[in-house]
Amino acid sequence: MTTIVNLSANPFNLTSQQDAQVRAKLSTMSEKEKIGQLFCLLGDYNTEKELKEVIDTYQPGGFMYRPQHSQKIQSLQRAAQRISKVPLLLGANLESGGDGIGTDGTFYGRQIEVAASNKPENAYRLGLVAAREGKAVGCNWAFAPVVDYNANFANPIINVRTYGDNPDTVIKMGLEYMRAAQGEHVAVAIKHFPGDGVDDRDQHLLTSVNSLSTEDWDKTYGKIYQTMIDNGALTVMAGHIYQPAYTRHFNPKIADKDIYPGSLSPELLQGLLRGKLGFNGMISTDATNMAGFSSQGKRSELLPQAINAGCDMLLFTRDLEEDYHFITAAVQNHTISQERLDEAVLRILATKAALKLFEAQAAGTLVPGEGALKVLQCPEHVQWAKDLAQQSVTLVKDKEHLMPLDSNRTKRLLVFVIGDVVSASGKPPVHNIFVDDLKKAGFEVTLFNEDDAELKSLLVAGSVSALTSRFDAAIYFANVKTASNQTTVRLNWLKTMGFNVPWFVHELPTIFISVANPYHLQDVPMVGTFINGYTANDYVPAAIVDKLVGRSPFQGVSPVDAFCGYWDTKL
Repeated sequence: MTTIVNLSANPFNLTSQQDAQVRAKLSTMSEKEKIGQLFCLLGDYNTEKELKEVIDTYQPGGFMYRPQHSQKIQSLQRAAQRISKVPLLLGANLESGGDGIGTDGTFYGRQIEVAASNKPENAYRLGLVAAREGKAVGCNWAFAPVVDYNANFANPIINVRTYGDNPDTVIKMGLEYMRAAQGEHVAVAIKHFPGDGVDDRDQHLLTSVNSLSTEDWDKTYGKIYQTMIDNGALTVMAGHIYQPAYTRHFNPKIADKDIYPGSLSPELLQGLLRGKLGFNGMISTDATNMAGFSSQGKRSELLPQAINAGCDMLLFTRDLEEDYHFITAAVQNHTISQERLDEAVLRILATKAALKLFEAQAAGTLVPGEGALKVLQCPEHVQWAKDLAQQSVTLVKDKEHLMPLDSNRTKRLLVFVIGDVVSASGKPPVHNIFVDDLKKAGFEVTLFNEDDAELKSLLVAGSVSALTSRFDAAIYFANVKTASNQTTVRLNWLKTMGFNVPWFVHELPTIFISVANPYHLQDVPMVGTFINGYTANDYVPAAIVDKLVGRSPFQGVSPVDAFCGYWDTKL
């Protein structure tokens, strides 16, 4: 058994008794059991029978479920923990609150909304809401916080998932999230090492590139990761992202074709993360079914390569039986040495020990009872989310001094909704909240519908006087979400000639509101009044109406360059 992992050191900080327990557990495990620990499986199993079959066969180290109703998730995770001999790591994307695992959890707010409030205590609340509600359904591992930063406004995947474009803000907010989550015995997975957000591509679809020099990386991503590591981050998620400068730093003679992304690179994981940054905790890959990973070579070779490069746990499979066979064959033919296998499993077990999972297993408390679910959307969490909304909504510009809106002077509103489809939880689109609150405030609202022939004709070829005689102002409400497998987050207009674009800004007072992407000004620079809300939850639209009509002041401070570097967006 390997002895190179110091379990009493940061971030495990195990007692001598826990250290001995973990090493004793490792010594009694069969090769098959050790191999199983390397896998964190996607929770595609919806019955206890299915869970028992997969756990008995493969004995995985963990699962990650997508959001479902909390009672169902809790029941499944309780069954999984009861069946498994070794307590499981149960992960979830708890980036914005309890909604990352329970569809009835609190959608507290995107990380960028937290940053816009300019209050680190809101990042602590985010971590607390996520951990409390995640723990209530059985989660013990948050695939959060995102500690990338918005180095490129055109990046299609991180966008509102970050704390903005200032590394110091990322550190300040990330530390608070981590302090809250790990204080609740929910591990964080800081991601996506070596850093997303530099290029304008999506690692779900291809291997993306962090092209910073070593010096610039040290000042930004390096500073972020070093601080999070020094302060006890239990796990790091390795992304499918190249970092050529540091790869060449640790391997000067490497050929371009031999440079691999973080999840497959010994230079980045062992030289940079373990060596230079001193990370002693557990490393997991990002999802191995992403094209950014799969396109790098033959899967039979990539999975062992990820382990040998320094990843301790593999996130997801393509075909579980085949992937398990690939790793088993690699262990048996010594492509993965026994020493490396033991080292990886030791870190996985130590992570579980640091979370006190073995004690919880003995006590039968790995997953709480149904009564714990009352914390989901509890009054305190909901109030915190409402407070965050009030503190973060940002008036980016108001060149025409339209704020506040007066329902007497600008009573008749033409409202355009862009995007805003039904949410994943099945709730109605959030623009309904916005429109209803406008009506309650005394406005007459006409909701644009392209099937309304008369209104469409007015916008396509009607006279300006006809438009201004019917409406006093126009409002755009955009909920164009950042999502994986979506290569851009831009505004698209209706044919012909984009007739619903705000061409009439000099004829009709116009306001543009975004609740899902802070960078829309690049597509509507002509709009003089622009508002960012950052999160399409139940609380932000209501807060926006409060500020539109002057019931509360705008308090948000933009955590990114909402003008996207263009001179005309500031006009």
